Amino acid sequence: MTTITIWHNPRCSKSRTALALLEEHGAQPTLRKYLEAPPTASEIRHVLSLLGVPAIALIRRGEMAFKELNLASDTPEDELISAMVSHPILIERPIIISATQAVIGRPPENAMTIL
Repeated sequence: MTTITIWHNPRCSKSRTALALLEEHGAQPTLRKYLEAPPTASEIRHVLSLLGVPAIALIRRGEMAFKELNLASDTPEDELISAMVSHPILIERPIIISATQAVIGRPPENAMTIL
């Protein structure tokens, strides 16, 4: 079976649901509680390349930190990535990652595409 990592927030219902779906289908993902162990800029860049999306697509725009940091849709990529490293609460959750692809688990059923 493919090695799967999930950037997980146990307090998030979508993250818990995505994890449960993966486990129900036999996956045993590695949990990374990204709020406690934030990803590096290079890890975020790697996930963005796997997702095939710009950094803004990985950001939770409703978070207070988004407004406090004066971030916007047209903020440069490097600045958005730095903000996610410094303020991991900004990272959309959950992110499910395999060696060759990644998916944002919103809705949680998206997690199934990684299997």
